[in-house]
Amino acid sequence: MAKVSIITDSTAYLPQDLLEKHHISVAPQVLIWGEENFEDGVDISPTEFYTRLKNAKVMPSSSQVTPKFFHALFNDLIEKDHEILAILISEKLSGTIASAIQARDSFPGAKIEILDSQSTSMAMGFQILAVARAADEGADLKQCLEIAERAKKSTGVVFAVDTLEFLHRGGRIGGGSRFLGTALNIKPILELQEGRVEAIERVRTRTKSLQRLVELVEERIGGREPVRLCGLHACAEEDAKEMLGLAKDRIPHIESIFAEVSPVVGTHAGPGTVGLAFMAGM
Repeated sequence: MAKVSIITDSTAYLPQDLLEKHHISVAPQVLIWGEENFEDGVDISPTEFYTRLKNAKVMPSSSQVTPKFFHALFNDLIEKDHEILAILISEKLSGTIASAIQARDSFPGAKIEILDSQSTSMAMGFQILAVARAADEGADLKQCLEIAERAKKSTGVVFAVDTLEFLHRGGRIGGGSRFLGTALNIKPILELQEGRVEAIERVRTRTKSLQRLVELVEERIGGREPVRLCGLHACAEEDAKEMLGLAKDRIPHIESIFAEVSPVVGTHAGPGTVGLAFMAGM
């Protein structure tokens, strides 16, 4: 039976040790900064990104993974007689899936499945890990796809931002315009819902926002088990650690991960963003 190889894009930003352990391939998004292009997480790290952002006169933007990159990646795995499952950022947030489909069309007859995670960051990362672990144990492509579909329904992420301006500027927020221009001490809380970023409520302080993120995830989990948690941040390590600690104290779990978001995600979420991702019930 052919081996199933798992591909994702760099916005998942899975910790390197997990990528290596499960042989997960990553297709990098492109960070555009003036006349320079960077491969997300390859040519520029989160630390380098936020250091540069502090003094930047030109703000960065992003572009999806190119069809050319997907073509080369698919070709390499097909030559190794692998079947392929690509789990990628929501098509409502990026054109990455369109690039992958364009590349797949160059390989008629090849066993390549492309799945919209309807998510990003570690909410997508947990989907990828569920499938990669199954593939390691010998699951075939059909079984991996079934697991991926179940995992998609079992994951989510909520996050608090310092400002909605970054998301608004990039056109990646729906239903959140009413929160724009709020006072500095008001912290918007957002959620990925069916692949879109939606502003769901706002709280008055940073401390309350961290507590509310934990409460929201607890509500979303609804008693399902097992639970996996991930604390996320964009240049807000201490706050994210505090929030993850609160979550681990309140929510019984079998796995916890602490991770940064990729520079491309940071471009749209903005520095100071803290999030809590989860997978529950599988």
